[in-house]
Amino acid sequence: MTDLVVLGFTDKEKAEAVLRLSKELSQQELLDLEDAALAWRTQDGKIHVRQSFSPTATGAAGGALWGTLFGLIFLMPVFGAAVGAATGAVAGKLTDVGINDAFIKEIAGALEPGRAAVFALVRRTTPDKVRDALRPFQPTVLRTSLTKDREEELVAALQG
Repeated sequence: MTDLVVLGFTDKEKAEAVLRLSKELSQQELLDLEDAALAWRTQDGKIHVRQSFSPTATGAAGGALWGTLFGLIFLMPVFGAAVGAATGAVAGKLTDVGINDAFIKEIAGALEPGRAAVFALVRRTTPDKVRDALRPFQPTVLRTSLTKDREEELVAALQG
């Protein structure tokens, strides 16, 4: 089962550092994310969102692979790869997986100018080590799908 955790930060740089940290924790097998996103609000109030997972790119890569295989069967691998990539990209663009885009924009709209948020859809984690790694960034828990007890435990652990 996956859990959604949304952490708030005082600035975009801290949020970006946490996303980089999440990749390091994944490499150490301490964190397994299904999806992640970064949202921030500039001083002029504009909202920006950066997704970590791109279904369009993934679809294009998968489509190119399958297109090449089918192209080899019919002796037209380049044409098959091109058609497969285009088809996969369209399918990926139409697929909304992971964290709901409307939810990300809703939370981002509530951010104060200059602030940022990291959205994480967590499959599996080593909680104590991940919390220890996050604590120096002083995140604020904005939303979670955790039970009330587990959310309170997370808030207390991140506050030190």
